[in-house]
Amino acid sequence: MSYGAAIGRLGWHDAVEALRQGHAFPKAEIRDAFLGPPTGTMMSRSAWIEGLGYGAKIFTVFDGNAARGLPTVQGAMLVFDGETGTLQAIVDSPLVTELKTAADSVLGASLLARPDSRHLLVVGAGTVAASLVKAYAAVLPGIERVSVWSRRPEQARELVAGMSGVKAELVAVEDLQDAVGQADIVSSATMARQPVILGDWVRPGTHVDLIGAFKADMREADDALMARAALFVDSRATTLGHIGELMLPIAAGAITAESVLGDLYDLVRPDARRRQSADEITVFKNGGGAHLDLMIASWIARVMAG
Repeated sequence: MSYGAAIGRLGWHDAVEALRQGHAFPKAEIRDAFLGPPTGTMMSRSAWIEGLGYGAKIFTVFDGNAARGLPTVQGAMLVFDGETGTLQAIVDSPLVTELKTAADSVLGASLLARPDSRHLLVVGAGTVAASLVKAYAAVLPGIERVSVWSRRPEQARELVAGMSGVKAELVAVEDLQDAVGQADIVSSATMARQPVILGDWVRPGTHVDLIGAFKADMREADDALMARAALFVDSRATTLGHIGELMLPIAAGAITAESVLGDLYDLVRPDARRRQSADEITVFKNGGGAHLDLMIASWIARVMAG
């Protein structure tokens, strides 16, 4: 099932709903494997969800591929029936990753950001950033302005110029500190290994969505922000002990594992601990995980089969 064949039949609202409904199933069993150097890694992420089935995504992440004119992420997702083990679908990994990554963050924001949020800042201007602009604008109708920042200003300008079908005002910005200070929601999707978002920049009431860090040596937010905010993750199983965004501030004593107040399994419940006040800063760490890939890939397979 190719990207081109599927993308026209899939919508952001439904992708977010697929993740919301997926967290009503029993908690997933997950296994990850990482091979290769930091700049060129092969990952295998597998999951079993009772009632939904099995999934395995095998893909590579090569930091330097953008300069080569190649995709940073390449691979495939396999979906198997939970009762018979039958292979049900093979889905392009980039399609699953695009829909899953942005829907994961937007689901988190829909549960944690202030309902009156109007200004979204996207930090980064790559493929994920473009998906975030589209997904946030589609699912959170209150978003009126989207600012985009990149280390290379021309990349942010190119993303804004090439974006269509988004009703919100789109602008490229060059002063990151100023942009963070003005935003209601900050969504960061970079390959940073050192913090790019500082706690001192973030105003009360902001929701910060952290996506980029996926390994132990990567982070996007500093200790001050992590210590100041109410912390949530998409999955404790795929973030705590695995990702530098949490491992590094825990090692420094800025936070503890108990500082994480909930994950999506908690947040989708009606009695969940979410935002406590209009001034509370919330941080949501989007760590991904094979269970999210399986939820999205199963939904894609159902849509395409219908």
